[in-house]
Amino acid sequence: MWQTVGHEWAVALLERALATRHTAQAYLFTGAPNTGKTHLARELAAALNCTGAEPPCGQCWSCAHIAQGTHPDVMLVEPDGARIKIDQVRSLQHDLSLSPYRGRWRACIITDFQLATTEAANALLKTLEEPPAHAVLLLTATDASLLLPTIVSRCQVLALRAVPADQIARALVSRWQVREDRAQLLARLSAGRVGWAIRAAQDPTILADREKHLETLLSLLRQGRAARITAAERLAKLDDLPNIIRLWQAWWRDLLLVQNGCEDLVTNVDSLDDLRLWAARGGAASAPAALREAETALSRLEQNVNPRLAVEVMLLGWGIAAAA
Repeated sequence: MWQTVGHEWAVALLERALATRHTAQAYLFTGAPNTGKTHLARELAAALNCTGAEPPCGQCWSCAHIAQGTHPDVMLVEPDGARIKIDQVRSLQHDLSLSPYRGRWRACIITDFQLATTEAANALLKTLEEPPAHAVLLLTATDASLLLPTIVSRCQVLALRAVPADQIARALVSRWQVREDRAQLLARLSAGRVGWAIRAAQDPTILADREKHLETLLSLLRQGRAARITAAERLAKLDDLPNIIRLWQAWWRDLLLVQNGCEDLVTNVDSLDDLRLWAARGGAASAPAALREAETALSRLEQNVNPRLAVEVMLLGWGIAAAA
């Protein structure tokens, strides 16, 4: 039984392909971080190799070992540092050329392929053009437009969207025994990122770090150019910089919603008091520009632009908030 939360249309499509034995040899799962792309790819790999009556059964030897990351025929390739490198692609090409050891398929899950170097992407293209008969490639990326068009054209693309908050909340309560009120809060804060909600339910430091990053945002809004330049140097060294910027994006978007009387759509519901204060003082005037700068910064980070420079330009582009 599929355990993916949300994305019913994608699960139905994959189930039909499995039932008719018309699965593609290459899939590309796209969507925002933590929306369940890698989880769905892993479940497809399990379904392809499952020996149970209703794949993926979650109980057979193959399903259990794929879930644990120990199946000899299923490989996971993640960025090495900031990039996916050509040596990683060459290694997986060798592994895919081998016959399956225990399963029916050799499967390789490659996460965040938008971070692949040009050399790595071109090397994988050769495998996509002539994949081994027993191999399936499962790629994930934030956006198909960040990949080579020739790679995208050789994959079946499944663009995953945000999962509704009520669906995430129900899953947190039923599967992970999260209290109803906490589940509702995490579901709203997740902004449809079911992976984030699950991790936040299991790791209390995630919410603590989020609160710290929002405090940093409010502090920066009260500071001038020199302080922001100094802050950019410090922020650029953080491993979770893209997630911090996305959190700030959500805050700016919430500020616009509060300004326009749409509080029921706010993501950061536990920050409503601050949002109302800044909206009342005119802080929302900076929001459109701040949202554009944040999106540009994220795009530059994905293109391997110097992180300090990307953050510095973003912070200086905010201007000095009227609520300071």
